[in-house]
Parts: sequence; structure tokens; C-alpha cells
Amino acid sequence: MNQLTFQAGRRSLCVGVVAFAAVLLGFGSLAASDSVRKSGYAVGTETCGSGDLAFPKVQIDMKAGFCAGLVASEEDQLKFPRSIIQLPGHDLFVVADMGGWGHADGRLLLLDPHAAGGQRFKELLTGVEYPFGLVIGPDKKLYASTAETIFRFDPLADNPRGTVETIIRHMPGRRITLPDGTRLEESAHPLKQFVFDRNGRLFVNVGAHSDDCITPAPIRRPCAPAESASAMAAIWLFTPPSGGVFPALKPGDTDPPHTIYARGLRNSMALVLHPNFPDAGYAFLQGENGRDLPDIFKPNEEINAIEQGRHYGWPYCYDLSTPSPEFKLVLQAGIYKTLCTSNALYKQPFSLMPPHGAPLAMLYYHGSKFPELEGKLLVGLHGYRPTGSRVLIYDVDDHGFPKPAPAPVRYHVSCAADPTHNFQTDVGDVAAAPFEELIAGWHRVNGARPQGSPVGMTVAEDGAIWLVEDKNQTVIRIDRAAGDAPPPLPCDTRSQALIDQLAAFVARDAQNKTRLTTLRKNLVEKHCIGCHSDFGLKAGQSDADKDATVLRFMLSQDGWIYPGDPQSGKLRTRLRGIGGEKLMPPGGESLPKTEPGYAALLTTADLLVARMVPGTPMRVKPGLPQRKFFSKANKECGEIPAAKVVVVTQRNAVDKPGFSRFFRPADPHLNGECSDDDGYYIRQEFLVPVQ
Repeated sequence: MNQLTFQAGRRSLCVGVVAFAAVLLGFGSLAASDSVRKSGYAVGTETCGSGDLAFPKVQIDMKAGFCAGLVASEEDQLKFPRSIIQLPGHDLFVVADMGGWGHADGRLLLLDPHAAGGQRFKELLTGVEYPFGLVIGPDKKLYASTAETIFRFDPLADNPRGTVETIIRHMPGRRITLPDGTRLEESAHPLKQFVFDRNGRLFVNVGAHSDDCITPAPIRRPCAPAESASAMAAIWLFTPPSGGVFPALKPGDTDPPHTIYARGLRNSMALVLHPNFPDAGYAFLQGENGRDLPDIFKPNEEINAIEQGRHYGWPYCYDLSTPSPEFKLVLQAGIYKTLCTSNALYKQPFSLMPPHGAPLAMLYYHGSKFPELEGKLLVGLHGYRPTGSRVLIYDVDDHGFPKPAPAPVRYHVSCAADPTHNFQTDVGDVAAAPFEELIAGWHRVNGARPQGSPVGMTVAEDGAIWLVEDKNQTVIRIDRAAGDAPPPLPCDTRSQALIDQLAAFVARDAQNKTRLTTLRKNLVEKHCIGCHSDFGLKAGQSDADKDATVLRFMLSQDGWIYPGDPQSGKLRTRLRGIGGEKLMPPGGESLPKTEPGYAALLTTADLLVARMVPGTPMRVKPGLPQRKFFSKANKECGEIPAAKVVVVTQRNAVDKPGFSRFFRPADPHLNGECSDDDGYYIRQEFLVPVQ
């Protein structure tokens, strides 16, 4: 679209069988409690807040002294909320609801938190393409963005649509043409986040067109879409005329001129300026969404200290100074020679953040409700991996920069066998800014909550923190809570019924029975006993009982085995020491060379997982970023990213025509209302066989 258009109108799971049973008992009691479900959250009579700003309390593991109240949910017809902001002087909020990735399904909504449930939203504008950014401008008016435009309007007018004034209308958006003439119908990062400084200057994120700009090897030239005066993967600067306010564009007017303020930033959805910026020395910070490497601990996300004219690495460097191997030739000559190591153009990240966390919101807290947070930096991590789904608190110096600490600096990894991890790059442990967690435990717990997916945040005039979640279709308000924080909820695990079913599949397959016996004798009993509660093995068990016990133990460990998809599970990465995972068994680096048959044993483990369930391995087709999957009863359970392998047990599911069934390969994508025992189903047209 070339112009704005509207339609009318911490827990370690390295546990034994006994502890696993306790988790199941806890889960059972939780499911039996008297509560109702809203967007996957179990809510009862307990509230968070006071007066007419008291909302149903949701079970999220939070810092002591804080609680979360559910203001709005999918019952309020929220579809894909992405940002929120309060209107100055009013106890009203505007929410940008993208509606999904359906191009022009977005809406801007007015939220009245004092209204009755189900009546809290009023549509202001509809038919908006990818609305995201919401900012109160220097003129105290509300500014918003689409994929290509930035505009302002009056949300309290009788006819908000009639007050729309577009100030920029032609930024790279969803449909773009690359320098080589290639036409993209869906750029990878079309959303626009933006901030104003005290002088009315406007800084806009123009995200990269792809994940990594990789083209067929050998790559000898810089990434063309990230070059020139209209570079993507950059922050654009627009300077207003005298008076500090951009004029409304009339038909035929050109956009105000822009400069490239900073380059090499893959997607700057988290931007924040210190209140004293642009005074010398004050912070302009960016939260970088790094490239999508499959390693859970690589690359780290970044906090960048933005300076005019600097290059921040994408797609040539990641972490602190690790060169992207695909661009080796580019880094040997030309303007980017030795960019990642000794080129004055490059500015390293100020600090690393948890890998794959996906920072989508960043703000300095200023408010009376939480004096302990005053001036501190809050960062929302949206990412679905165990390092995401949380809100961080950084202590900062007088100029707004987080305070770094020498290595090692550890961070929390949700639902992992190793619940903390050092900030590391390819050269080892590195310094980083440590942080607290305002929200820490936001992993999925069936019957209690879905996995958290925070996007936009804002601080209200009363000091409360408001945030929106897109995957769960909620608005949440954070208020003061009395007393100690409740104990964290355990990480969800496979149900015993599903473990029984998967074990039965293995028992009926002669080849997999043999593989399991081989693994138990030559791997578990030989190398692993003593590390993992002896895998539940007891004296006097028959060989068949030992095999079953070992298999059930492995299936009960969160993330170890994804049936049919060995490359996704920790059983493989830990046995092979892939990426940042610690090698199992400890000190086993030499086993493939010193122990005959050990390398073949690792292949046997892969085959056991790959053939665990009958059916044809299928993957989600390339295309839109996610594909929805459902329960047998048609409850929407979540979305699986393109190219994620799923295991189809029935090409034509006998109990759900037109769908194929798979076995929980996508734990991070499940919401809190779906049950493993009910099965997961995805439309057949979304799938293609794994090659």
C-alpha cells in the first residue's frame, strides 16, 4: 500500500521418576480447581489491583511485590494485539490490533478499563495494514504506524477516521522490490516501530527484508538491500521543519527527507531514548532481534547503544564479533573488510541479551507505584524459545545505560535441564549487563496458563505497567501485590497417558525395541547412571522392564524427545555436544574416537526418535510465518513456524477428516487449554513430506 487506507466503519527438569510423578499430581490438582478459562488462563476470584482497576489475577511467576491482572482477552474480540498506550489525561488506552498477518485486517481500538467485561473496546480505525507503533508525539497527539506510513489522529473525535493526518507514506513495507529487481510480496520485517526525541526528530525502524540476506554461494558483495540511502535493516531519521512538528502530507506531496542514522540492525522493534537524549552522552538504546540460527544459545540478542553513522553488524556479524561464515569473502575486502573485528565503522553490542528472546518492547520506568523500578530499563522478550517469554529489569547508570558486569554472567533458561546459562560467544564467557526478571515463569502450564508472549508495554499515569500479548490475545495490567510471591508453577510435562501411548508404539516396532535395548545397555547403563537419578532403574528388573523404564524416563524430560524429529530434541544435542548444550555424558568428547561403536550408538538414538511413531514425517509448507493447529474438538492450540517438522501418524486422520495428527513437537507453541491426550491436528494442505 502506498498510502494509508481504511475500510468503512526455574525449574530444572533433571529429575527422577518420583519427582515427575509429583509434578503430575500438582497438575491434576490445578486442573481440578474451580476456575474459568480466558485466553488459556485459569482465573478465579482472586484479583490484582484495587477499586474498579481490580482485574482477575493470572498465575504468572513474578517478582515479589507484583501481580498481573487480566484486563481483556479473546472474549473481548482481541485478535492480534501488538502495542498499547495511554491517552494523556484520560484513563483510556489505545491498542493496536494487527488482526494477524492478513495484510489489511488491523484495527486501532479504544480501551476503557472501567467498562464492563466484554464492553471495554471501541473500534477507532479498521482495515489498517500491520499497525504496530503507538507514540504520543511532541505535540501531545497520538501517532501510529502501518507497514509503510506514520500518521496521527484524534482517538476521542466523533469520527476518528476524519482526523487522520499522514506524515510519512512511502517507507519500505510488505511488498518491496529488491535492488536486483526481485519482487517480494511479503518482506520478512515490515512492521514499523518509531520514537521521537525532545526536538521532535523521528527515528523509525526499517527492518531487514529477510532473516540473513544469504544468497547462493559464493557471496562476494555486501547485502544490497541494506546499502544506499534507502537501506533496510536500518534506523531512519526524519527531521521536522522549524517548530518541531511534521506537517500533514497533502495529495501529491513527497515524504519528508530522511537520512540513515544507523545500519546493520536486523529488526529494531525495541527502541528507547533516555529523557535527556539528544544531550551528549545520554542513551539511545535498541533491542536487536538476531538471526534465526537453530542453536538455542546462538546467537544472543543484543542491546545496542545507537550512534549516528555506525554499523551494528547485520548480516555480517553476530554476538560481539563473530563473523557470519556466509559473508567471509565480503569481510576480506572493500568497506566491510574486517568489519566484525577491527573496522572503525562497526560498533559492538553494548550488552548481550538471552538468545532468541526477541525483544519487542523497551522503556524506562517512571512512575509512583513502583519506586524500586524508578529510572530502570524494562525489556519485554516475546520469543517462544525457553529464553523468551519474560520481562527483564535492568539497573542503569545516570545516562540510561545498563550496568555491565564481568564474565561470567548467568541468565535464566525456562524449563531446561540446566536452568541457568552463561552469556557466551564462540570465544567463551563474556561480560554482559545482568538483570532481574519482573516476569520470569511464563512457560506453558496446561490448565493454568499459556506460554506468555509479551509485545507492547507502557507505563500508565498511575504507575501501573500495562502490556499486550499477541498469541494469547490479552491485555494485562501489573500492579502492587502484598506478601511473598507464590511458589513458581512447575514446568509442564507429557501426560502419563501420552507416555504410555508412545512407549506402546516402540514396543510394537521390532526394530525400535532392538534400538532401545542397545541404547539402554551401551549408553544409559554404561555412561549415564548416576547423572539422572539412575533413569529410574532398580535392581531385579527384567530387561524388558529396564527398557521401558529408561524410555519413560527420557519421555518425561521436557524437551528431550520430539517424536519423529530427532534434530529438535535435547537427547541429540546433549549427546553430540551441539551448540551451547553441555555434552552428555560429562567428559564424553573422546568417546566417538576411543569407544568402538559409539558413533553408531548416536545414530541409533536418532533412529529411535525418528521412527517412534508410525506415519509419514511432514513439515509445514513455506509461506506465512505460522500455521495454526487444533485439538480434536477444534480448539485452537497454537501455531507452528514454517519448516518445523511435525510427525503425522495418519495422513488422513480418521477422527478428523481433512487434518493430520502429530505428537507434540511444538511445545513452545501450545496454549494452556489443549491437552496432549486430545491430540494435535493440522490441516493437510499446510504440509509437505520431509525430504
